[in-house]
Amino acid sequence: MTHPVRYSIIPRDPAAHLFEVTLTVDVPDPAGQRLVLPAWIPGSYMIREFARNIVRIAATSNGRKVALEKTDKHSWQAGRCDGPLVVVYEVYAWDLSVRTAHLDQTHAFFNGTSVFLRVLGQEQAPHEVDIRRPQGEQYADWRVATALPELDAERYGFGRYVAADYDELIDHPVELGAFALATFKAHGVPHDIVITGQVPWLDMARLCADLKKVCEAQIRLFEPKSRRAPMQRYVFMTLAVGDGYGGLEHRASTALICSRADLPVQGKKEMTDGYRTYLGLCSHEYFHTWNVKRIKPAAFAPYDLQNEGYTSLLWLFEGFTSYYDDLMLVRAGLIAEPDYYKLLAKTANGVLRGSGRNRQSVAESSFDAWVKYYRQDENAPNAIVSYYAKGSLVALGLDLTIRAATGGRKSLDDVMRALWTRYGRDFYSDGSGAGAGAGAGQGIGEAEALGLFEEVSGVSLKRYFDRHIHGTDDVPLEKLLAPFAIALADKRKNGKPSLGARTVKEGNDCKLANVYEGGPAHLAGLSALDLLVAIDGLRVTAGNLDVLMSRYGVNDTITVHAFRRDELMTFTVVLKADDTPDVTLTPEAKPAAAARLRSAWLGRD
Repeated sequence: MTHPVRYSIIPRDPAAHLFEVTLTVDVPDPAGQRLVLPAWIPGSYMIREFARNIVRIAATSNGRKVALEKTDKHSWQAGRCDGPLVVVYEVYAWDLSVRTAHLDQTHAFFNGTSVFLRVLGQEQAPHEVDIRRPQGEQYADWRVATALPELDAERYGFGRYVAADYDELIDHPVELGAFALATFKAHGVPHDIVITGQVPWLDMARLCADLKKVCEAQIRLFEPKSRRAPMQRYVFMTLAVGDGYGGLEHRASTALICSRADLPVQGKKEMTDGYRTYLGLCSHEYFHTWNVKRIKPAAFAPYDLQNEGYTSLLWLFEGFTSYYDDLMLVRAGLIAEPDYYKLLAKTANGVLRGSGRNRQSVAESSFDAWVKYYRQDENAPNAIVSYYAKGSLVALGLDLTIRAATGGRKSLDDVMRALWTRYGRDFYSDGSGAGAGAGAGQGIGEAEALGLFEEVSGVSLKRYFDRHIHGTDDVPLEKLLAPFAIALADKRKNGKPSLGARTVKEGNDCKLANVYEGGPAHLAGLSALDLLVAIDGLRVTAGNLDVLMSRYGVNDTITVHAFRRDELMTFTVVLKADDTPDVTLTPEAKPAAAARLRSAWLGRD
């Protein structure tokens, strides 16, 4: 008989941001049970050392104290006991993000990686969790939102939930609170929308209708015949705040943060930039249901949550997902083609802005995510490239290349379906995402991608991979878009003088956040973090830099005074023309062949 690993969790003190967790191990290791908390969470590639938030921990067995020794920064060793072993600990939860845990009097949220100790040797046993209501009348209207299967709890209610193993347990975040709730079905599968935060004007009906279109478009992409979703139920959890943005994928849900102004308003039907951004975020995280939660790099099958999991394939998992997120909005009929071209141009401009793209390939960026992408500093634009942004351009280029070379008979969609059928569909043994856990399937190896792409497409892609994935060449978008009758132009703002730096406000001061390599500020010796004091004797403030700069022309020489630390320094700057990329994409009159290619690409056929 396999004994389940059992947890209970209660928001014990919301004002102090403390969860209390009780772990019961019925049959502990007779040599002394080891307990470990993950050091990172899948989807966010940085060691976060969640165990630092455990503020109190103790163990007992049959009413007697059991010794509990901390052996490293995230591990504990319990003394020998016959069992059951009961471990009670408190977790401090005050990180308002999608990655960890947050608790106050307004709501509670947690990822399992932040609160559930792993019982070494019993990871494959069923794991039960009793989610309990905080004490106090003010919490009487709180409910539970999670994709975890219910054991004896009612849907959205407090009580016991169950996971097949530890891997499944930590892949289902939980939201507690008095949230807004709605449900729609996408090809027969229930999808919940949970919104936490003050949004009394929310148009939930429109949100349901729009997300239904996005979800069904993605299901059709991967399963065009059966239209079968890879989960039995899905939950979109959103925390609406004054100003925020972020998302993290899970096998049957996603945790999101957005600005409340980005959500749709009752009685207003326009597609605002904010709402389009929110839909794109939902589309991105939903696409991960296939691409990275089930189609995985070999390094993540299974995850090693105590150490970094190095892979050079994040351009495929994050970059391709970033390509498809907005493309799915077009295919779902939620945004028009001109709006999509603007989004593509914005991505291209962002990539071209940084000289780091000339130093680091997207494959290298993927491998170094742990120490570079997730730990960016003021020199990041000059040193790294985003495997999200350039990865999406790589995907766009591959899609256009395959479609043009095959006359539209093949596309990147075919490659994604092949990845799905070979690596993703049966990753979890029962095919539903609620099955046997990590290790039931295999991930794609580092060297396998090129062969699969060429096999499925019938197109030679080695040169493309060498130059744009393993090399640092820019994706030749102008050339690749031409067969689709889309013209690319880069209209640099050449008439405007520039410092060649990005500034931010620091109180009433103007601080250099980034100094771009080769620009006037760099050549004059200015550095990131310098505080600008004056230009030609006139004070610089947080709000007047543009006004001061408007008085000068290209090639003018100015004297800049700035503080570096507490030292006042003087710099002579020769202004150059602003070379910020200004890419635009414009559809042209379409010959029949281009019309067919473009319509198939954008899902208009």
